[in-house]
Amino acid sequence: MEKAFNRQRVLFDHLRPSSSSLHGTDSSSLSASACVAGDSAAYARTNVFGDDVVIVAAYRTPICKAKRGGFKDTHADDLLAPVLKAVIEKSNLNPSEVGDIVVGTVLAPGSQRASECRMAAFYAGFPETVPIRTVNRQCSSGLQAVADVAASIRAGFYDIGIGAGLESMTANPMAWEGSVNPKVKIFEQAQNCLLPMGVTSENVAHRFGVSRQEQDQAAVDSHRKAAAATATGKFKDEIIPVATKIVDPKSGEEKPVTISVDDGIRNTTLADLAKLKPVFKKDGSTTAGNSSQVSDGAGAVLLMKRSIAERKGLPILGVFRSFSAVGVDPAIMGVGPAVAIPAAVKAAGLELDDIDLFEINEAFASQYVYCRNKLGLDPEKINVNGGALAIGHPLGATGARAVATLLHEMKRRGKDCRFGVISMCIGTGMGAAAVFEKGDSTDELCNARKVESLNHLSKDAR
Repeated sequence: MEKAFNRQRVLFDHLRPSSSSLHGTDSSSLSASACVAGDSAAYARTNVFGDDVVIVAAYRTPICKAKRGGFKDTHADDLLAPVLKAVIEKSNLNPSEVGDIVVGTVLAPGSQRASECRMAAFYAGFPETVPIRTVNRQCSSGLQAVADVAASIRAGFYDIGIGAGLESMTANPMAWEGSVNPKVKIFEQAQNCLLPMGVTSENVAHRFGVSRQEQDQAAVDSHRKAAAATATGKFKDEIIPVATKIVDPKSGEEKPVTISVDDGIRNTTLADLAKLKPVFKKDGSTTAGNSSQVSDGAGAVLLMKRSIAERKGLPILGVFRSFSAVGVDPAIMGVGPAVAIPAAVKAAGLELDDIDLFEINEAFASQYVYCRNKLGLDPEKINVNGGALAIGHPLGATGARAVATLLHEMKRRGKDCRFGVISMCIGTGMGAAAVFEKGDSTDELCNARKVESLNHLSKDAR
């Protein structure tokens, strides 16, 4: 009803335009697109203008267990290079056309990782004229990289860019280096920024009543769905096999291998998980089985203006609609998606019921279950191919990995799947989320009508 009243108000505004707007000096007070598009006006942009930011390629490496998985002897730059190369080669794009590469990454020293990323770009065939930088918003760094590129394209800084993510938790384990500022002792929230992530998981479970059985069940479900997706070949469209080496720790012998599947997925049961002891709190409920795995991996997403993609004849995998980052209490950082998802969905002009698929990072089962229940989401719409509890969570790469997983699944589902959301909690108390639309879903009927005259109409309708 409220939407109907809003559309009626917009219509009355058209019938009573201000004198200034009639003369074209103030187009912001009128919105022809709202009348034409109805409920979809807030997110919809007609494709005839070509100003959407679209994704034409999204790929990832397999995700492997840190220190003992398939990438334990692989340099970080050798993880990033294959996915950078794939988005260019598979789209048949001249790499010199890329305006910028932004890589989400968390654990490595900043200057070292920035250099590794530049090196990886050269390995992948990019010329020296293409710049690259890193971004660190902890667990959402890969998604932040994609959002940064989308924002730059919208701002007109360049027309084509790559948002990527990279993490080698083998090479760069989570650890605080150097001393801590003594001032932290008089600021509780600052102290909580230093809490081990597993402790924040226990805080969420305790404060919101998430049981051990609920957490273990979420882990079982994640492994089951990921195993099924692997067995049926669902990940093949998004995974780029990586040629690397495995070093025998005893003999030092190097063996060439090609890694093509995620190696953290297990066949597990509730009974198996019930045997595991809590890791972070003696009487707690967070275990190694219901926490995400520390992992190695990378992903890359190729974005550009719709007009460029259409001119090049590239298939559009998805449309970037909105992004939101929010802050929450550091002591319960895992609740971030419960706040970020509504913000991003609202920014896209949608409601939660409009979303067909969700990829919510499973940093810990406790926070994943809480966010799912808090938002009242249909479990059949969330992490349909498993999540980080099974696949793994290479911190800086997870966001880019999730984009690839979401958009390829949306493509498989066809017309029954239009909107998808990616979200994750973030260490030190934040959450991030983004809304994507399936690439072939937009049409002129649900968007602003192109008008050749009457310049008092909204800029969207010109």
